[in-house]
Amino acid sequence: MSKVISGLIQMGLKGDTDMSPEQIRDNMLEAHLPMIAQAAKKGVQVLCFQEVFTQPYFCPSQDKKWYAAAEAIPDGYTTKLMQEYAKKHSMVIIVPIYEEVMPGLYYNTAAVIDADGSYLGKYRKTHIPQVAGFWEKFFFKPGASNWPVFETAYVKLGVYICYDRHFPEGWRALALNGADIIYNPSATVAGLSQYLWELEQPASAAANGVYIAAINRVGTEAPWNIGEFYGSSYFVDPRGQIIAQASADKDELLVTELDMGLIREVRDGWQFFRDRRPSTYGPLTEL
Repeated sequence: MSKVISGLIQMGLKGDTDMSPEQIRDNMLEAHLPMIAQAAKKGVQVLCFQEVFTQPYFCPSQDKKWYAAAEAIPDGYTTKLMQEYAKKHSMVIIVPIYEEVMPGLYYNTAAVIDADGSYLGKYRKTHIPQVAGFWEKFFFKPGASNWPVFETAYVKLGVYICYDRHFPEGWRALALNGADIIYNPSATVAGLSQYLWELEQPASAAANGVYIAAINRVGTEAPWNIGEFYGSSYFVDPRGQIIAQASADKDELLVTELDMGLIREVRDGWQFFRDRRPSTYGPLTEL
């Protein structure tokens, strides 16, 4: 398909962190459903939500309460519900949620659902930060998904979650595995990362000749004082140019049309894949 219409939903927390994970999940789903319908009316074929979209970004805490937010994939409530909506709207949906494999084993994961409602597979966040305010290793085991690319009804896509974006190796692996667009659902607050927000993904898109969709949440989430989530979700094309961007502080559905033909045009001009020298890169995996 030469043109693909894609959408991103950025959103602030509905409710507060004193509520149960189940209540928050229900609130967030209730807020997303009208926006999914709006996306369908706009002709969206591929839709992605923000990182752990049914919950707050609970990693400033080390509170075991949030283990109850984790769900099975694909048999959990949220994935099953999104399968229904994907089929209803003939829409590919990328569903980033907290995954439970078994009690005590949890991942930061995105399920990928095809336009007929079928479950295609999942990507588990590979790189897990552990610094003040971002105690992610308390909640998430590092994933090892082998850089899956999902051949959907409309496009070949990959997923790379939040902190992953600081590591160029994954972008390259997904592109080499055939991804035409890579979705990066995130939970990112103002600070050093805000400068990097519009630097790293455009550079990675240009380096790999792919589209990248970057999704961030908005607002603040008390009682944690880590700063404000600054939204600004966007699409960047294979030349590294931001072609559509959302606001910094509002719930928003961002929709744009992506010209898949541009990928070949860019790669025929910049022969980065031809000029790679993998045989010289051995030390990168030894240090």
